[in-house]
Amino acid sequence: MDEKMVMSEVMLEKIGVCNMDEAPARRHAREAFKHIQLKIDHCLFQLPVDGVKMKECYEVNSRGLEIFTKSWLPERSALKAIVCYCHGYADTCTFYFEGVARKLAASGYGVFAMDCPGFGLSDGLHGYIPSFENLVNDVIEYFSKIKEQKEYQDLPSFLLGESMGGAIALNIHFKQPDAWDGAALIAPLCKFAEDMIPHWLVKQILIGVAKVLPKTKLVPQKEEAPYNVLLYKDKPRVGTALELLKATQELEQRLKEVCLPLLIMHGEADIITDPSASKALYEKANVKDKKLILYKDAFHTLLEGEPDETIFHVLDDIITWLDDHSTRKYKS
Repeated sequence: MDEKMVMSEVMLEKIGVCNMDEAPARRHAREAFKHIQLKIDHCLFQLPVDGVKMKECYEVNSRGLEIFTKSWLPERSALKAIVCYCHGYADTCTFYFEGVARKLAASGYGVFAMDCPGFGLSDGLHGYIPSFENLVNDVIEYFSKIKEQKEYQDLPSFLLGESMGGAIALNIHFKQPDAWDGAALIAPLCKFAEDMIPHWLVKQILIGVAKVLPKTKLVPQKEEAPYNVLLYKDKPRVGTALELLKATQELEQRLKEVCLPLLIMHGEADIITDPSASKALYEKANVKDKKLILYKDAFHTLLEGEPDETIFHVLDDIITWLDDHSTRKYKS
């Protein structure tokens, strides 16, 4: 192991014992580690930054929460459209998605993202979702501000959602049915895989606990990425687990209400979100312009944990779909 990686391992150990419950600690950890993460041997971190203009800022929203936002814009070409990204559970828009956003920006797209309250660099108890509906409204508030800016008003706009972010994107669509030109969803959280759902009796116990101690960390979790210092790696908080379970159950009942152009991507071997729910979304969505791509032998994190060729295959599928639908709007 070279000297740089030894240093990063030492820093990871120090960060690992820190209390990351509140945003200031997470922001400090990110500042200490962000230069090292660019040297990680992963294809997304090796994508070029030349020709991409990036901007980070914090904005206080209508609920008084300080929200971290970031944008990636092409410097040398006209914008084709804007893409608004919704990240997955426990994640942030400042790690793996950095490479995805740079690739999209280099392809002519303006990309906008925020860390949801309770995740990444935004305010809120780490990993805690007291209300999924409030979270969706927070995301809508930020994206609406972007879409209202004069330079973006006449451009096509698309939602890009990954896992929990797919559920957020669909709920945004329900609240704004005519506001978006399409949504690209990666392993959308329309339904948990069966072995991820607690037994009925355990669920009833958790509901009781959630009413008294919603922030308690009880529910087991099966994935973590050690180099993502902002990733919530602890057990999911019981209140969060129940909010997500309720959100997926409600979403399952509303698939027929989906009426915007769709690109749905899912790994056939996903053990976190159920691929059958993506198939159901494809079949039930009330729109002719829809496409489902299932990736053989691929798992949940199609843009992170797969071989390089799979990651670039998924990226190419997204860009091809965006190109087709951006051009289609201009022609219509």
